[in-house]
Amino acid sequence: MYAYIDGKLVFKSPAFVVIDAGGVGYHINISLNTFSRLGASERCKLYTWLHVKEDAHTLYGFADEGERRLFLHLISISGIGPNTGRMMLSSITPEEIQNAIISGNVSLIQRIKGIGPKSAQRIILELQDKLRKEGPDTLSTVPLNKTVREEALSALVMLGFARQAAEKVLDQEINKNNGDLTVEQLIKFALKSL
Repeated sequence: MYAYIDGKLVFKSPAFVVIDAGGVGYHINISLNTFSRLGASERCKLYTWLHVKEDAHTLYGFADEGERRLFLHLISISGIGPNTGRMMLSSITPEEIQNAIISGNVSLIQRIKGIGPKSAQRIILELQDKLRKEGPDTLSTVPLNKTVREEALSALVMLGFARQAAEKVLDQEINKNNGDLTVEQLIKFALKSL
């Protein structure tokens, strides 16, 4: 429902922040990773996810899109709820979590409070292939000056195509058209070939 909230940082604690956006104060739960990245800025932008339950609507905020994407992967696993996902992102960095899942490092994931050996194995089993396909750079902050190829690749990966196959097709289309394509054109041509 909310992609992000950008506004004045009214209150900041390690567990949550309050952001004033358009005269409305949003209470947003955050991880320690996000807390450390906020710094002392007066204005901030958090990528959000809204958790709707029968008795509450809870906003979770993330410093970047990569952290939110990893959080959504984590909570897609049976037995891992939003608070456990937030705890995981607070215990170790998103990069460490992703690397541990990809490499199958059960002991590192198991050290996180609330994650036992069975949960750690289930997380690795269910997410290892997904995270491998997305590639290691999905957690990095999106640069402002992405190339047309990078934007098209990012879109195709988000649509569920394997990263290597998408890269190969994009390179073929760029060479065929002498690199004179917009992001939209490149994606359309690639979709025909994939």
